Amino acid sequence: MSDAQNTESPASENPLSAWSGRTDGDAPEHLRWHQVVRVAEDAAHNDADRAGTALIGFASDEGVRRNHGRVGASAGPAALRGALSSLALLEGTGALVDAGDVAVRLGDDETPGDLEDGQAELGRHISGLLDEHRLVVVLGGGHETAYASYLGLAGSGRVGPNTRVGILNLDAHFDLREAPLPSSGTPFLQIARDEAAAGRTFSYAVVGVSEANNTRVLFDTARELGVRWMTDETCQTADVTNVRRFVRDFVQDVDVLYLTIDLDVLPASVAPGVSAPAGFGVPYEVIHACVSEATESGKLALADAVELNPGLDVDGRTAKAAARLIHTIVSRHRAG
Repeated sequence: MSDAQNTESPASENPLSAWSGRTDGDAPEHLRWHQVVRVAEDAAHNDADRAGTALIGFASDEGVRRNHGRVGASAGPAALRGALSSLALLEGTGALVDAGDVAVRLGDDETPGDLEDGQAELGRHISGLLDEHRLVVVLGGGHETAYASYLGLAGSGRVGPNTRVGILNLDAHFDLREAPLPSSGTPFLQIARDEAAAGRTFSYAVVGVSEANNTRVLFDTARELGVRWMTDETCQTADVTNVRRFVRDFVQDVDVLYLTIDLDVLPASVAPGVSAPAGFGVPYEVIHACVSEATESGKLALADAVELNPGLDVDGRTAKAAARLIHTIVSRHRAG
C-alpha cells in the first residue's frame, strides 16, 4: 500500500493480489470480475481500457476517528474487492482496472493522522483516472473519502469553470459539520466552500437523512446551502417512485454527477458493518433504485462506497450489499 506521506507512489504495489475467487471457465460467458481485473498502470493504453472502469481504494480511518466513530473502515477496500471478486462479469461491462490503495496513517488526539495529505494524494490519482477512463469507483474508507473524491473530480478534465457539478449522497447524515479539523462528518461543508471559491453553485442532494441523527444546526446549514434532501421516513419501499423522481429531477439540473454511498443509510439488518448502524434506514431496494437512476442518467463520472467496517460486519453482509451496488453501477454505466 502507498502511504499518504509518499505522494509519488500511485497506490498499492500489487493490487491484483486481492482479487481471487471461483473460476468456471475462460470463455466470456463464464467470466467473473477477478478474472479480468488488471493493474491500472498496465492498462489505459488502448480505447477499450479507457472506455472501462477504474477502481481505487482509500484505506482511511482517520476521519472516522476524528468524528468519534468506531474505526475499522481502513480495511474496507480489501473487503470490497473480496466481495466483488466472484461476481459475474455482465456483457457490456467493459475493462476493469485497479489502481490499488492510498493509505492514511491513523493518528490520535495529540498527533492527528495524515488525512489531509491522503485526501490530496487520492484526489490527484482520481483526476488522472477520470481523464483516462469513462468511470471511476472509489472503495472507502470512512466518509472522509468524499472530499478526496471531489478533489479528484474538480481537478479532472470533466470539470470546467461553468460545469454544473452534482453530488448525490445516499446517507443517513448530511456530513455538513463545522469542526476544527476535517473528518468524516465535514466533507460536504468543505466541498460547498470549495465550489463557492470556484464560482460554481453547490449542487448537493441527500437521500435517507435521519431526523433523529442530525441536529437542528445541520438542517439549518443544509437550508442555507440550498441542499435538497429526503428523509429516511419518506424513502421507504412504497415511496420508491417518488425517490426515483427526486434523483431524476436532481440529475437533470447538473452536467456531471458524483454519487457517494454511505452504507449507514441502509437498515442495520442489511448493513451491520458500519461505524453508525441505522436504527431505521432506507430499504435496500430503494437505495438500489437510486443507484440505478443515477447510473443510467449518462452523467455519472465518479462513485464511491464508504464506511464499510469489516470488523463489525456479520457474515460479510455489508460487504456483499455494497458489492452488489458497485456491480450495478459498473455493469449499467454508459457514458452520456
